[in-house]
Amino acid sequence: MESINNISKRYSLLLGFSAWFILFSFLLRIVFLFWQLDEIEITVFNLLKILSLGLLFDVGVLSFLFVISTFYILLIPKRFIGSKVDKIFIYLGFLLTLLIFVFTFFAEITFWEEFKCRFNFVAVDYLIYTFEVVQNIHESYPLYILIPSMLIITGVIYFYFAKNDFFNDTFTNKISFKSRILPFVISLTVMLIYVFFVSNSNAEWSKNRYNNEISKTGIYSFFAELRNNKLDFKTFYNSISDEEAFQLIRNNLKDDNVKFLSNDYSIKRKITDSLEVNTKPNVVFILIESMSASFMAEFGNEKKITPFLDSIANKSLFFKNLQATGNRTVRGMEAVTLSIPPTPGQSIVKRPNNSNLYTISNVFKSKNYQCNFFYGGDGYFDNMNAFYGGNGFDIYDRGRGSVLSDKIKTTRHNIDDSEVTFENAWGICDEDIYNKMIKVADEYHQKKKPFLNFVMTTSNHRPYTYPDNKIDIPSGKSRSGAVKYSDYALQQMFKKAKNKPWFKNTIFVFVADHCASSAGKDEIDVANYHIPAIIYGENLIQPQKVTKLCSQIDIFPTLFGQLHWSYTSNFFGTDVLSKKYQERALMGTYLKLALQKDKIITILSNKKTNTHYNWNETSNKLKVIPVNKFELNETISWYQTADYLYLNNKLN
Repeated sequence: MESINNISKRYSLLLGFSAWFILFSFLLRIVFLFWQLDEIEITVFNLLKILSLGLLFDVGVLSFLFVISTFYILLIPKRFIGSKVDKIFIYLGFLLTLLIFVFTFFAEITFWEEFKCRFNFVAVDYLIYTFEVVQNIHESYPLYILIPSMLIITGVIYFYFAKNDFFNDTFTNKISFKSRILPFVISLTVMLIYVFFVSNSNAEWSKNRYNNEISKTGIYSFFAELRNNKLDFKTFYNSISDEEAFQLIRNNLKDDNVKFLSNDYSIKRKITDSLEVNTKPNVVFILIESMSASFMAEFGNEKKITPFLDSIANKSLFFKNLQATGNRTVRGMEAVTLSIPPTPGQSIVKRPNNSNLYTISNVFKSKNYQCNFFYGGDGYFDNMNAFYGGNGFDIYDRGRGSVLSDKIKTTRHNIDDSEVTFENAWGICDEDIYNKMIKVADEYHQKKKPFLNFVMTTSNHRPYTYPDNKIDIPSGKSRSGAVKYSDYALQQMFKKAKNKPWFKNTIFVFVADHCASSAGKDEIDVANYHIPAIIYGENLIQPQKVTKLCSQIDIFPTLFGQLHWSYTSNFFGTDVLSKKYQERALMGTYLKLALQKDKIITILSNKKTNTHYNWNETSNKLKVIPVNKFELNETISWYQTADYLYLNNKLN
C-alpha cells in the first residue's frame, strides 16, 4: 500500500501551482478592492462574501486544470514517470500554463482600468478581432515594461518551484495506476459540478456592482461568457403574456398620425404627416465614438474640449436629456439603425440572421436615397460590414483583405493609402474618414441623388492617438485630448462641407454611440448613459433645446418628423416632439435591462429578479423603492417584444 505522502508528492507541482494561483488571485482581489475603495460597500460580511465567493471561483478554474493534469498523470505508464518524455511534458506544460496565468493577471488589470469589471463578453469579442486588439495594446501600454515584467515573474516563480524540489518530487515518485484513479475521479467530479451547477451569475449577490465583480475570477468569467453570448429573454427574465406585452407597447407607440398595419404581435405601422412635402435633404449622420455628454460645456464641463459641438448646439435641435441604450458601439449602432431596445446578450449587429431587417435605410430608400456606411477601420470588426452591407448600405472602410459574404449584395469600397494621413490600431483618423465622406457626397450630388452618409468615428478611443499639431493636447496622452481632437475634426469637416454646393440642402446629425465609461457601483449607472445628440440643418431644422427624457432609438423618428415624412415604421422609437410622446429611456448592459421614467428606474435581471429604484440625479445614486406592478410590466414589455420580433423574424 502506497503512502499518502508518496502519492501527494507526484502531485506536488500541481498542488503548489494551485496554491500560487489562489494567492495571486487573492492579491488581485485586494488590489481591486483598494482601487474602488470609494465605491464598494465594505463591511465584515461583504468582505467575507467577496473573498469566499472569489475562492469558490478560483477553485472552479483549478478544477479544469486538475482534470487535464490528473488525466495526464493517470495515463502515463509507471516506467515512464521521471523519463525525458515525462519531464518535457511537465516542464513545458508548467511553464506555458504559468505564463498564461501571469499574462491573465496583467490583462485583468488593464481590462479593469478600461471597463471596471472582470472579463466579460467584450473580452470574448476581442479574442476574435486579434489585429485591432493587439495593435491597441501595443499603442496603449508600455509593452517594453509589461512583457519583461511577465517573463521575470514567470522566471521567479519557476525558480522557486525548482529550488524547493517540486519538480524533483513529481519526477521521483512512481505511484501505481490504482493510486492515480481517485485523484482523477475527484477532479472530474468537481469540474462537472462547476460546469452544471456553478454559474458566473452566482457572483451577482450585491446591489453594488463592484462587490459582484471583485467576487469573480477573470478566467472563469471569460469562459462563462464564451459559453453564453446570447440569452433567451423568457428563459432568463421575468415575462408576461405576449398579448399583454404587445398591447402595452402599442399603447406607448400610439399617436394621432399612427395606424397599425395588423392586429397580431407586431408594431409595424403607417405614420402619416399631414404637412408632408417632397423634401429630400441629404443627411450626414455622425456616430461619435465615446462622446459623453459630460465632456460638453453645455453640460457643465469647464475644460473647453468640445468648442465646436458647444457652438453648434445653440443653432440646432439639441437633445439635453437623451440616454444611450448601451455601453458598446454595436449597441449604439443597433439603437439608431434599427430603433430597437437593447436585447439581452449580444447586440443584433453581431447576431446571425441580421440582414434584410427593417432599418432606417428602408425609409430612406423608399424616398430614393443612396445609403452609405463609412468606417475608418476594417468593417469586419464587430460585424459592421455584414450588418450594414446586409441592410441596404454601400460600405466604405479600411479593409485589410477581409471580404464580404457572397450572401451580402452590396458594394464595398476600400479606402486607399493615398487617402490616409494618420492611422492607429482602430483605423484612420476622423479627419481622413470625413474627407472620404465629403468626396462621396460630391459624387452623389453630381448624380443628383440624395444621400444618407452614415459615419462611425474611431479617434476618441484608446490609445487616444491622432495627428500631431492639430490641438493643444499632445497625441496619445489622455481621453481629453482624444475628445478635443474628435471635436476639432468635426469642425474641419463642417468648414469643408460649408463650401460645397450640397451643404444648404443637408442635415447634419451628431450623436454619441455610448459614453466614455458606463461603469459604476450600481447595476445601471444612469449618469454614464447620458450622451449628446444634435440635429443641425441651416434653414431646414428649427433650433430648439429638447429637455424631454428620450433615447437613442428616437433620433431618426424625430428627424423624420422634422422632415414631415410619411413612412412605414417598424421602430420602437418615436418622434420626441410629438404632443403624444411619452418620456422614457431604455438602457442595458449585457445582462441588466432598464427602463427610466423621470427619476424612476426599473431594472430586470437575468436571474428573474427585478428592482425598482429612485434615482438621485445630484448624487447619481439609486435608492431601492417598492416595485410598481404597472411599471414593471411596462419595462418587461419593451424588452420582451423586441426579443420576440427578432426571434420570430418579424423585424423585417
